[in-house]
This record gives sequence, structure tokens and C-alpha cells, in this order.
Amino acid sequence: MSASSLSPSASPHSSAPTTPPPSSPSPTNPPPSLLEPLSSIPTSELEARLAPILLPSHDQRTEFRNWALTFRARPRRTYAPTSEEQCRWIVELAGRAGETVRPVGSGHSPSDLACTSGWMVKMDGLAGVIEIDDTASPPTVTALSGTSLHALHAALGARSLAMSNLGSISDQTLAGILTTATHGTGLSYGVISTHVRSLTLLLADASVVRCARGTGEREDLFLATLCGLGATGLILRAEIEVESAFRLEESNEPVRFDEWVRDEEGWRETIKSAQHVRANWVPQAGGVAVMRANRTTKPPTPAPSALRAFLSYHAQQAALYIARFFPSLSSPIARFFWRNVIGSRGTKVDDSWKVYNFDCLFKQYTTEWSVPLSNARACLLDLDAWLSAELADPRGLRAHFPLEIRWTAADDIWLSPSYGRETMYVGLVQYKPYNAPIPYRALFSRFETIMRRHSGRAHWAKASSQTPAELREKYPRFDDFVALVKRVDPRGMFANEFVRRHVLGMKKEKEGWGREFKERAGEGGRWGF
Repeated sequence: MSASSLSPSASPHSSAPTTPPPSSPSPTNPPPSLLEPLSSIPTSELEARLAPILLPSHDQRTEFRNWALTFRARPRRTYAPTSEEQCRWIVELAGRAGETVRPVGSGHSPSDLACTSGWMVKMDGLAGVIEIDDTASPPTVTALSGTSLHALHAALGARSLAMSNLGSISDQTLAGILTTATHGTGLSYGVISTHVRSLTLLLADASVVRCARGTGEREDLFLATLCGLGATGLILRAEIEVESAFRLEESNEPVRFDEWVRDEEGWRETIKSAQHVRANWVPQAGGVAVMRANRTTKPPTPAPSALRAFLSYHAQQAALYIARFFPSLSSPIARFFWRNVIGSRGTKVDDSWKVYNFDCLFKQYTTEWSVPLSNARACLLDLDAWLSAELADPRGLRAHFPLEIRWTAADDIWLSPSYGRETMYVGLVQYKPYNAPIPYRALFSRFETIMRRHSGRAHWAKASSQTPAELREKYPRFDDFVALVKRVDPRGMFANEFVRRHVLGMKKEKEGWGREFKERAGEGGRWGF
């Protein structure tokens, strides 16, 4: 496989082969400033160049806390770059200092994936759309990695374009959704990373390379980085295929769970009955809200009523808080919200991203696993049997609601949970009303046991106890991924604690290994990896 390096790789610790730089810059071939050798720059000069973007210790931004307030980290240094050149300087300096580097975006991962005790690089300043090519087929957008999805929607909308598929929210950065194989729903649509055409990547030796699919340009690095957990390098730019802007019409149909899964042929027809199908399952009510979305030219419908918005957020949060003290109220509360919110029939039409996205409500613990479509129906029946038994036991575990169910196409991304198989995802959430701790460890553990029984793979951005030995059995290219990481980053500059623990299989490094970043908010707030 031919390599297309965009840097002379002149750093003294570089051993990567080089090729002549491109003749002229383009959106995916960085400007000459990223090709300049750094080895001749004194360390003191690098420190001086980076001083303006090194956050002082008293700055609140030097303490990282994820959105759910379940993990926190206090890195040794925190940088806030606004240019690709500054990112190169950071990596070069870290290489000389023997430090680790961890990029972080919006911090929406419910796990400690973004946490580090080394150097943290806040990527939200490296933002902006570089080019939109609406003459290509399909059209493409090239954007810097710290660009938020909200900003991307605005830029694309101004050119009558849109992303083809999305997950539940748009607060994340572009690199964040790509390195975790974030997904939407629809059996004809892969995870969002499958829409990427090329990446511009900063490697551990401070060289900048372009990798792409089907061009001979480091395709192995490309397929590893698309769900690379930040371990292969620092993404600088991404070129993504998009499409003409569109609206979606989404219907919400409540059905009985037992009727939904009873007939296998009918169940399969349901999940293929629209371009994008997802389901919200409320076991306490025995119901599933099947949501079908298709592209449409109809005009947008009015926003939900103020009463519905109040019930969905404020009333539900108050009710779940009360249920912390009176667990017997959990099921009546779930049934109330099923009847009045989740299970209500309705149809809405709006711009695509506004339908794909929805309010994830308040802080939460969450886990999500995927199983092959061939095992999906049996998996749901096992989950139903387990949750029914918990509900029948006065002292049983009480899951919050709903369980979200989505589907994706198979893909070829090495560590994607959808690698090699059509996939069903099931997400389980335990809300933290008013940020109060809620017991969840036993619930998540039993959920994982069932998902594993059906060849489950955990979502990388969410809580999970997967080990390297387990991952090796589940992912055919896992050993290839580990070997590639060791080849492009032999010292482990981009391997934070999460990567070392779950992927590289390094031994326990210190007391509390696996929980060193966990918020200490009561017994319910600890997840043992």
C-alpha cells in the first residue's frame, strides 16, 4: 500500500517514510506551513510559540469534566490551539518531553474516553468549514476536526446541503463522532464514519498525512482511524460526503412489545418500513413507540406544545428524583409518561437534522451495545424476560425509560461495532435527576451479560467493561488495529488511560486503575471497569 505523506518528517524521533509534498495545496492537502521541518526549532522556541494557548492553572478549563458529570480529569497541561500549525508544535514538543497527548472535543462521551493525566488538547478552537464542493457527486464538505455539528449544519444549510444521517445530538465535534463510530439509524445507512471520503491526520512524529478510501493513500490507517479512539493520531481535517438538503417526516406509532416481536417476519418488515426507523421501548408499560422517518417535501409542522415540553423535561426529572426515595413509584411514573409523552401518536416534519436530533434531557449514566441483526429479536426477548423479572420482584432493579433501539448497515471500519454485520443497537440509560446519583452498576452489568450472550459489542463512547481479550474475539481486525497503532505511535503518545486499559491491555498501573477519573458522588456514581 503506497503512502502519501504530507510532511518531510524531519523530527529526530521520526522514522516514517516520506514522499514529495503535493504540488499545490487543496482542502485535503494542507498548506506548505504544515510541511516545514520542526527538528531545527529549539525547544525553548516551541515553548514560546505555544505559551499563548497554554491555559494557566487557575483557568477553569484546565479541569475537564464530561457532559454527564460522571468523569473529571486534571491534565498536567491543557492547550487550546486554533490552528493546525499549533497542533504540530504541541505534538513535537510532547515527543521531546516524553508526554502523552489527548485531544478532546465537546466532552459528551459518558465514559472516560477523553480523560488523561498527560497533556490535553482542546480541539474546539480548531473549527471551521474549509470547502464545500457542491459540484462533486456526491457533494462533499471539508472541515476542521473541532467543528461542531451544529456549525456544520448551518454551513451546509446555507448551500442547500445536509448530512445524510445523524445521531441523537449535534453538540459533538466532527472528530469526536468519527473516532467513536457514532451512528444514527436505518438499515440502509452505516455509522456516520462511513460517509467520510478522506482524513488529514497528525501522527506522533509530528508529520501530517492524508489517508483515504480506495486511493492507495494509507487505506489501512484510514479504516483504523475512522473508529480509532484517538489512538492513531490527531485528526486535523475530514472530507465528508453529503447530499442535497431535505426534510424528514417522522411518525410515532405505539405498539405492544409482545405483538411487535412475536412474528419474526413482521418484525423484520417493521424495521425496514422506512428509511430511518428507531424505537423507544418502555418495559414498565409493555409498549414500544416505533418511529419512522422518510424524506419529504412537505412543509414543517409546528413545534410541540409547551405542556408536552414541560412534561418531557421538568415533570419527568422531578418524578425520577422522587422515585429515588420511593422505588415502587418507578413503574407508575413510566406508565404515565408512556401514555402522555412517549407513546403518543403523532407526526412531525422538519429539516433533517432537527428530526434526527432530539432532547437527551438531563445528566445520565448510559450504556449501549450492538448485536448482529440475526440475533436481534432473540436478544430483545431475553431483555424483556429479564426486565419483567426485575419488575415482578419488589426489590428488583428499576431501569429508567425508554430503552432506545436503532439499526445500521454493515461496514468495514476495523473497530466499528457494525463491522461486518447489519446491526441493532440497544441503549440503556439511568438519569441523574438534578445531578443526583442513581444506582446503575448492577443494572448495567446484567444488561451487558445478556448483550454478550448475543455477540454484543459495546458502543465505544459509552460505559463498558470490555477487555482486550474479549475485543480480540469480537473484532476480526482488532490485532491489525493494535499493530498499526504500535507502528504509527510506537511510544504511545496518543494512548490515554482508556486506550491502554481497553485496547492495548496494559497492566494495572496504580491504585484505582480504571476509576481514577470517576466522580465520587456516592455509591451509585461509581462504575467499576
